[in-house]
Amino acid sequence: MDAQLYYEGQWLDGVEMQRFTVENPATNQVIGTAVSASLKDLDRIIGSAEKGSSIWAKTLANERARALKRVASLIRDHQDELALLLTQEEGKAIGEARSEIGTGADFFDFYAAEALRTYGTTMPSPSPSRSIWTTRSPIGVSALITPWNYPFSTICRKMAPALAAGCSVIVKPAEETPLIASKLIEIIHAVNLPKGVVNFVTGDPQLIGTNLVADPRVRKVSFTGSTEIGRTILHNAADNITSVSLELGGNAPVIIFDDASIDDAVQGIIRCKFRNAGQVCLATNRIYVQRNVLSQLRERLHQAVNALQVGDGTHQNVQMGPLINQQAIDKVSHHVADATAKGATIECGGEAIPGAGYFYTPTILSNASETMTLAHEETFGPVAPLFTFDTEDEVYERANGTPYGLVAYVFTKNLTRAMRAIGVLDFGVVGVNDPGPSLVEAPLGGVKASGLGREGGHDGIEEFLETKYVSMRY
Repeated sequence: MDAQLYYEGQWLDGVEMQRFTVENPATNQVIGTAVSASLKDLDRIIGSAEKGSSIWAKTLANERARALKRVASLIRDHQDELALLLTQEEGKAIGEARSEIGTGADFFDFYAAEALRTYGTTMPSPSPSRSIWTTRSPIGVSALITPWNYPFSTICRKMAPALAAGCSVIVKPAEETPLIASKLIEIIHAVNLPKGVVNFVTGDPQLIGTNLVADPRVRKVSFTGSTEIGRTILHNAADNITSVSLELGGNAPVIIFDDASIDDAVQGIIRCKFRNAGQVCLATNRIYVQRNVLSQLRERLHQAVNALQVGDGTHQNVQMGPLINQQAIDKVSHHVADATAKGATIECGGEAIPGAGYFYTPTILSNASETMTLAHEETFGPVAPLFTFDTEDEVYERANGTPYGLVAYVFTKNLTRAMRAIGVLDFGVVGVNDPGPSLVEAPLGGVKASGLGREGGHDGIEEFLETKYVSMRY
């Protein structure tokens, strides 16, 4: 498959005719190419979005809603085809890929309804000859810069609310996964939106990202990725006072108290840690287990991890696919080597799998401590480090001892303890006995170095709206 640029309602090759290859991380085979856009291409794409913005902002909300519902329907019509491409390009198991495609459709359905609810307000006036109220308007051209680990649903999570609000968009997918993003644009093209409403660019992330953020015609940047790049975007956006939403790195703790259901906790770890080979922003990075249930949990977790089927995600029985590239393998290997050098014990796994593809064995480490690199950096791989704790106060302090604050998990049957944990944990999302708190209907986002703003739920469309206050005397 060969992806092109998309702007002015048509597919185009870059003016310099340069392309880059896309590899299947399970087989190392090239599965397609995409355009390396130049600055001239990018200027034309932004210009297209600027023209599309003025048209789409004036389009009636119910017309925008109908268009989004049509997109959702077409995604579901092509779900199996899209899931296969997603697995071939990103590596995740085919069942996870189908779920991701379905979630993408759900975002378009949800924001089709939200398009009709961008209400303003009226307020009591301090004068009998004065009325005061607010209206909501689209923020303008929105650049959506998305990651490779959820290359379909993350675009939908950003694009659907932006389009519902009346904004035109420029989609910039990760260079590892441009093909599934291109297929989404193909679906949207079939809906016949006005020219310039949806635009698509691929290529050098630094070149494109820097110039998108710096261009005054771009009024919103929504980015999901590393905290380091998020800081750069925020700094560069300051010159034009560009609105920025950032969903950045995490260092998620899961706290397992001695009154928790150990079976539920183990299944929660399997879902949180080994889904998509651990390449998930919400993945648990630090597993804190109360000392008196450690041996019980470790034994059951060992059994569950050893039962995981690892391989090419297109095979139906596979539960965990490859990492995205060799750099990811190297990072995971470094974290494991550092941990064992500082006293951790490998309970299972702990090595890359030789042969084609970027596979790493599902790994459990015991005797983990805060001296280890994996306690402070997001591993982004299938490594489950077990830390022990004795008291609530101790574990809350350790769990909060990170500059990140995206998500935390707690397993307990004690409602009072759960409520204390919710109040104390300094994270944007807290899952209590719930390893899957990310929902279309709910706001996702972090605090501290994990980002700014929220995606999903009603909060998601607010990121793409401005409030206009009107005061009228008569």
